[in-house]
Formats: sequence, C-alpha cells, structure tokens
Amino acid sequence: MAGTRDLLRHCPLLLPQDRHGTAYEGFVTAQGRDFHIRILLPVDLQLKNARIECSWHLKRILHGYRHILKQRLHSCPDLVSFMVELKTVLEIALKNTQDLHIPRPPEYYSCLVRDLEILGWNRVAYVDTGLTTVKLKAEDSCGRQHLITLKLNAKYPTEPPDCLVDFPVPFAVSWMPQNSLIDIYNQFLAALESLKEFWDALDEIDGKTWVLEPENPTRSATTRRIAIGNNVSVNIEVDPRHPNMLPECYFLGADHEVNPLRTKLNNNMHLWDPEISLLRNLRELLEIDFPSRAVLEKSDFAKDCGICYAYRLDGSTPDHVCDDPRCGQPFHHACLYEWLQGLPTSRQSFNVIFGECPYCNK
Repeated sequence: MAGTRDLLRHCPLLLPQDRHGTAYEGFVTAQGRDFHIRILLPVDLQLKNARIECSWHLKRILHGYRHILKQRLHSCPDLVSFMVELKTVLEIALKNTQDLHIPRPPEYYSCLVRDLEILGWNRVAYVDTGLTTVKLKAEDSCGRQHLITLKLNAKYPTEPPDCLVDFPVPFAVSWMPQNSLIDIYNQFLAALESLKEFWDALDEIDGKTWVLEPENPTRSATTRRIAIGNNVSVNIEVDPRHPNMLPECYFLGADHEVNPLRTKLNNNMHLWDPEISLLRNLRELLEIDFPSRAVLEKSDFAKDCGICYAYRLDGSTPDHVCDDPRCGQPFHHACLYEWLQGLPTSRQSFNVIFGECPYCNK
C-alpha cells in the first residue's frame, strides 16, 4: 500500500490495471504536459524485465536517452524510483528539445569554443554539429575510461549544462555563472575518485568470478549474480558509498544447496573485515572458492531452462531450481510460473504457486 501511495503522489495519472501490480497505464507529466505511457511488469515485478509502451511523441522525445532509461530500469529498486528518474530525464529531454529551436547568440559559440580550448581538445570525445552536445573523456587513477555528456542550453554559461554520467549515484554539479567546462571536468574527476573503491570491488568480481547477471554490466550497475556451483548462485547488492561493507546477499538455487550457505553467512557475519576486498570477504564468510574463470567455463555450471531450453529469456537467466537433490533442474521464473499455472494439480496461496517439477514430478 505504501508503494502505491508513493506512486500516486509522484504520478497521480498513472494507475494500476490489475490487483497484482503488474500493469500500469496513464500519463506522466513534465513541464505541464501529459504523455501517455503503459508499463508492464513480469510476475516477479523485476523492473529490469519490464516493458514500456508509450505514444510516438514521447518515444521521439526520449529517443536519445534510451540507454540511460535502460540503465535505470536495471538499477532502480522499485517502480516509484524509476518513475521519478523517468520524469527527471523527460524534463531534461523536453528542455533540450526546446533549446534546439532557440537561436544562440554569437557569444554562446565564442564562449563554448574558448572553454573547450582551455579544457584541451584531447579531453573531448565528441561534439555535435550544432555545438549543443559535448562528450568529455576522462581516465581515473586505475586507468578506467569514463565519459560525461554535457547538454548545453542557449543561456550557457549563465546556466550550467545538464550532465549525464554512468554513475551508480547522482552527480550534482556546483555551478556559478563565471564557471566553465574545466570546473565541471574537475568535479567529474573528483566524483570518479570517490567511486574508485566501488569500481575496484566490482572489477575484481567481474575478473575473477563467473558473473551470470548482468551479462555486460555498466558502471552504474550495483548488483552482481555470481556463480557458486552447479545451478547455485548468490546475488549481491553493493552500496556504492560504502563498497567495503557487507553487501545484501540473496542466494538462488535448491534449498539443500543454499541453506548451508545462508547458515555460514549468518554465523560468520561478525568476521567481515572492511580492510580486505569484498570478494575475499565473501570467500571467507561463505567458506567457499568461487568458480574460476581461468579453470572453468560458464557452461560448466550454467544450464539452460528445462522448459524453454534457452539460457537467456528476455535478458534473464534461470533462477529457480528443483529442490530434489537428484534433479536440480533450473528454470526461468516466468517459464515455471506459466507451466505450473497450466497444471490442474497446482495450487496457489497468495503470490506463491505450488506444483510438480516438469522433470522429476516432485
């Protein structure tokens, strides 16, 4: 109920279409204008697998921001958070669309070119033909490459440009009319260093373990689903502001496999040491060695779904496993839910459905 109230407060014209909270339709409002939108969530309510349908006009406005919205679908914890971000992106998109039709004074171009020369052209990755969008490149102290996209309005430098970055946290620019692009660039560099430990921790995980999801993580992604064994994995959510602290852990797999891991985590939680790496802490708390990329292939522990016979379904990997130790067949959540719904012997209690395994009938 609290989530519904929050959604109504931020988007009063977006209403649920079913009692399960998997379909919403209505309007999103930005700059006094209403845009028709429809959001369809899977049965597990995972935003990363949501489908968004909207009017052609809204689709055209958000065309250049699709990658940002896709990132936010993967990183936002709930629908309310995503809608807040969608409205923010829409405000920026509308503002930039309007700015394209505002004639720019000669001072705008001379000021921008001067600022780019002071910054150094070697730091510029892209400038559009209208001189309204600039992408700057930077390298952090560990050699990772990063981009910041600047959308300049006609009142630059009186007003700051809108800044788009691939960060797991908001990036707010401090700006005065006398500032220039070099000031934004320096703030960008400082923000990169503040996130160094977060990216170090996730880079170690990406390089030394088999990450099942996300397959190609962006710099803003805070979750990793790490393979532990045959159809057993752990999903971790790392706090980008405190990356050396114990992350949220959710185990996926058959009960006889994951219950001992949960017990070890609970019993050893007090041993977490923020002075050593996140991956080493996980190894010691769970008393395991994660499958090595140097020794094993992903196919050694990642099996296809037993219903659709595919590993990936709409971007998701199999995340449900038969609890029978002699079976252990994995399934996609959506496939298993649809299969069990079609069985006359299945029963449902609230949002949980019970039925027989398609493979072993247990």
